[in-house]
Amino acid sequence: MAARNLLLLSNSTVHGSGYLEWAQEHIKDFLMRRSVRRVLFVPYALRDMDSYTEKAAKKFTAWGFELTSIHQASDPITAVRGAEAIFVGGGNTFQLLKALYNHQLLDPIRHRVLKEGAPYIGSSAGTNVATTSINTTNDMPIVHPPSFNALSLVPININPHYIDANPANTHMGETREERIMQYHELPDVPPVLALREGSLLKVEGDLATLQGLYAARLFVRGKQPEEFAVNSDLSFLLK
Repeated sequence: MAARNLLLLSNSTVHGSGYLEWAQEHIKDFLMRRSVRRVLFVPYALRDMDSYTEKAAKKFTAWGFELTSIHQASDPITAVRGAEAIFVGGGNTFQLLKALYNHQLLDPIRHRVLKEGAPYIGSSAGTNVATTSINTTNDMPIVHPPSFNALSLVPININPHYIDANPANTHMGETREERIMQYHELPDVPPVLALREGSLLKVEGDLATLQGLYAARLFVRGKQPEEFAVNSDLSFLLK
């Protein structure tokens, strides 16, 4: 197996900054160190894929990369097989995964990334589909994918956009922590890494590191949640 090269972002935009600005140095370094010139964009998580592609291309072009979209390719599978790097954008996770199934792209992406080492960048929904399943997404099921099983590029689940409970809030619905704990009432489910906005998981082979702006929270079935600071080694999650 070739070395995994993953950059899994909690989100694309943090308050007070523009699209991907908080992560731009991480993304540029990640691609440049692997001599990537061209990036294949997967915009299936949003319906207006032309506008979404234009937005992503403007950013990547400013950084010195060429970005093309899979939705404009005559053969999406061939596009994946020839991709130098893959960027899967955010939006609705159910819609994204359904499109990946519809276009029969899960196995080609998995092979290109895990067997051939192509760099993979995910943001929000794009991070959700990189994990074992989309069971811990925050999104509404606006469409029905054939399965919740995802790419399994890492053997865990991730909860992007994680929000801590506010003791002063009078809202009586479940907190994000409670919802993840309810997921862990099921047997044989993987750990869930809760990424606050502005955080990312970087995976290089068997090494996983928390990077970005904020600490992350790890949920493991039968255990109390644990906090991990930025730059923590999370490689144990890959075993």
